[in-house]
Amino acid sequence: MKTQNILVSPSILSADHANIQTEIEKINTCGADWIHVDIMDGVFVPNMSFGLPIVKAVKKHAKLPLDVHLMMVNPQNYAQRYIDAGADILTIHYEAENHLHRAVWQIKNAGVKAGVALNPATPISLLEEIIQDLDLVLIMTVNPGFGGQKFIENSYSKIMRCKDLILKRNSSALIEVDGGVDNLNAKQLADAGVDVLVAGSYVFGAKDYAENVKLLKVK
Repeated sequence: MKTQNILVSPSILSADHANIQTEIEKINTCGADWIHVDIMDGVFVPNMSFGLPIVKAVKKHAKLPLDVHLMMVNPQNYAQRYIDAGADILTIHYEAENHLHRAVWQIKNAGVKAGVALNPATPISLLEEIIQDLDLVLIMTVNPGFGGQKFIENSYSKIMRCKDLILKRNSSALIEVDGGVDNLNAKQLADAGVDVLVAGSYVFGAKDYAENVKLLKVK
């Protein structure tokens, strides 16, 4: 399977947070497509990151859609606040929401694209009853909570199963992956069916953001 136009969503978890305006301005012009913002509550994942003030600050300077990933318990309780703060795509975790259908449609009815994320051990089959309602499936290719982790190799088969389910159910959902993405696995990910690559340290750790984004946009 091949994806013609890979989207790249740099994760600001790896950005220089003391100079966030400068970092966002660089991402605006480096050829990226979205800006990925990880929200961690220290409960659902063993780390804490950004909250509403950072999303609002990023939105002020961003010229690209904000791809907001809620890694928190009870995400439905906070979804509208992050939409109001500027999220254009809002992704919640399957593992964190008991009423997934209702939460997804709360997001969609607010005029925002809705995604569902799956941790590495969560099977794709659990999305069978919701896949047709989703705009995005985020497959975690590391265990969420920290940047810079090693890519989990068996993620490729999971991505292919997700692509098969999307085609089987005639869903328009995009497949996004997050964790350990770089130029060495970008083409294989695209061939497996990925549409959107989240990259943190690979982009923000580069001297030339545009060059590394270009390397991720495989044909």
